[in-house]
Amino acid sequence: MLGKAFIDRYLVPRLPDLPAMAGLLGGAMAAGALASLLRYGQLVRLAALAMRSVQRIRETVYSHVLHLPMRFFDRAITGQLVSRVTNDTEAVKTLYVQVLFVMLDSVIMLVGMMVTMALLDWRLMLIVALLVPSVFGIVWLYQRLSAPAVTRSRALRSDLNAQAAESIAGMAVVQACGAVGAFARRFGATNAAHYAARRDELRANAWLLRPMLDFLNVAMLAALIAVFGLREDGGALDAVQVGVLYAFVSYIARVVEPLIQITMQFSQLQQAMVAAARVNTLLREAQAPAPAGGARVSAGRIELRQLQFAYEPGRPVLQGIDLTIEAGRCVGVVGHTGSGKSTLMALLLRLYEAPPGQVFVDGQPVEGFDEAGYRSAVGLVPQEPFLLAASARVNIAMGRPLTDEQVHSAARAAHAHDFLQALPLGYDTPLGEGGARLSVGQKQLVAIARALAGQPRILLLDEATAHIDSETEGRVQQTLAALRGRVTVVAIAHRLSTIRDADEIVVLNHGRLAERGSHTDLMGIDGGLYQRLVQLQQLEEAQSQPDALPQGQPGGAGPAG
Repeated sequence: MLGKAFIDRYLVPRLPDLPAMAGLLGGAMAAGALASLLRYGQLVRLAALAMRSVQRIRETVYSHVLHLPMRFFDRAITGQLVSRVTNDTEAVKTLYVQVLFVMLDSVIMLVGMMVTMALLDWRLMLIVALLVPSVFGIVWLYQRLSAPAVTRSRALRSDLNAQAAESIAGMAVVQACGAVGAFARRFGATNAAHYAARRDELRANAWLLRPMLDFLNVAMLAALIAVFGLREDGGALDAVQVGVLYAFVSYIARVVEPLIQITMQFSQLQQAMVAAARVNTLLREAQAPAPAGGARVSAGRIELRQLQFAYEPGRPVLQGIDLTIEAGRCVGVVGHTGSGKSTLMALLLRLYEAPPGQVFVDGQPVEGFDEAGYRSAVGLVPQEPFLLAASARVNIAMGRPLTDEQVHSAARAAHAHDFLQALPLGYDTPLGEGGARLSVGQKQLVAIARALAGQPRILLLDEATAHIDSETEGRVQQTLAALRGRVTVVAIAHRLSTIRDADEIVVLNHGRLAERGSHTDLMGIDGGLYQRLVQLQQLEEAQSQPDALPQGQPGGAGPAG
C-alpha cells in the first residue's frame, strides 16, 4: 500500500514532496522493524511451547515403555523402540516448530494479502484467487504420490537403528563367527532400500512443490498483466492507476511465497504424521495391570498350588507344580534346557502374571500385592549381569534412595567391597558401558550387591554362577550361606556345585516337578534325573581338564616319528 501511494501521489504526477516521501519511507521501515520483532517473539514462544510439548511426549512414551509387560518385549526390537522414543518424538517436535508455525504464519499472510487486494480491485483479486485451488490440487497429488514412500522410509530407518544396535551389542559374536561381511551386506541392503524410498519422496517434492508453484506464479503474473492491459469499458481503456498494477505485481509474489512455504512443509508434515502414528501405536500398547491389593511381603514364604502357565495357548510350559518353600530356606532349581526353570523364576518375579490363585507369598495370592512393594522385597541376580555405564555406587543403588553405608554394606555382603574400593575413584569410579572395567565375576558380584542393597525377603538367582570362575563361585556360596535363615533363596543353577548345600533341590522335567530333596537324597535315587545331571556335569568337567602327563615325558612330548 505504501508503494502504491508513493507511485500514484509523487512518482507518476512528478510532484516530489520530500517530507511526505520521507514519512512514507520511515513508515515502511518502522512497519518492517515491527514485523521482524513480532515474528521473533512469535517464533520463540511457539518454539518453547513445542519443545515443552515434545518433552512431555518423550517422557510419556518412555514411562509407558517402562510399564509395558514382558510379553511385549518378547516380540519387540530394541532399536525400533529407541527410534520411537527419540527419532519419532523429534519428528513430532518438527511438526510443532516448523510445520505448524510456517503454515499458520503463511495462512495469516495469505488472508491479509487477499483482503488488501480486494480493497484495491476485487476483479483483479479474483484472478489471483484462481491460484489457490491449483495449489490444493498439487498438494492432493503430492500426498497421493509421496505418502507410501514416507511411510516406507520411516520404517526402514527404524530397521537401520535396530540392525546397528543389534550388531554393536553382539560385536564379539559377529566378529568371532566371521559374519562381518554378511552383516555389512544386510545393513547395506536395508540402507539401499531406505535410499530408494527417500529418492521417491524427493522426486515427488522436486516435481510437485516449488517448481509447479513457480510456474503458477509466472502464469498468474502473465494473466494479470494481460487482463490489466486489455480491460476496456465502452471501447476505452480503463484509467487504472499505475500504482495498482505495481501493488498487484508485488502482492502476487507475496501471495505465492506463503503458498510455496505451505506446500514445502507437506513433506515434513507427511513424515511427522507417520512418526506421530507410530508413537500413538506404541502408546496404545496395554500396560501391565496394576494390582488392587495392598499386601506386603513380610517373611518370604512361597507356595505354588497346581501352577500352570503357557506363553501361547495350548503349549504349556509349567504343568501342575505343587511346591512350598518355607521362609529363610534355600532351594535350588535344576533341569534340562526347556524344563521351565526360567519361566518359574519370571513368575515369582512377576515379569509375567501367573494364573490367579496359584502363586502365594506369605499366604497371600501374589496378584494381591502392590507391585512396587513386592518388587522391593524381591531381589534378582540374572545370568547376564546388567550394569549401567555409570559408577559402582549408581549401579548398586539403581535409583533407590540408599545411603553410602547401605551401599557399602551390600557390597561387603556380596564380597565386592574390596575390589570396588581399590578402583581409582572407589565407588565413584565409572564402570564403562556394560561394566567394561570389571571382570565377568566382578560384574556378577556387583549384581549380587545390587540385589542385597534392597534388603529383600526373597532372593532369586537365575544361573548366577554359569559364567564365573571357581573363586567367584566360592564367594557367591559364602554369600548364600550368610543369608540362610534370613532370606528365602531360590537359585536356578547350571553348575550344580552352587546348590549342593541347599536345603532342598527341585528337579523340573518338561514343566513338571520330577524330583525333590537334598543333594544326598537325590543322589541316592538310582537312574534319577538329578543323579544323571550330576554325573553328566562331572564327565564334562573331567573332559575339560588336560590329560595327565605320563612320567618320563616332560611337557607331554612323545617320541618322534
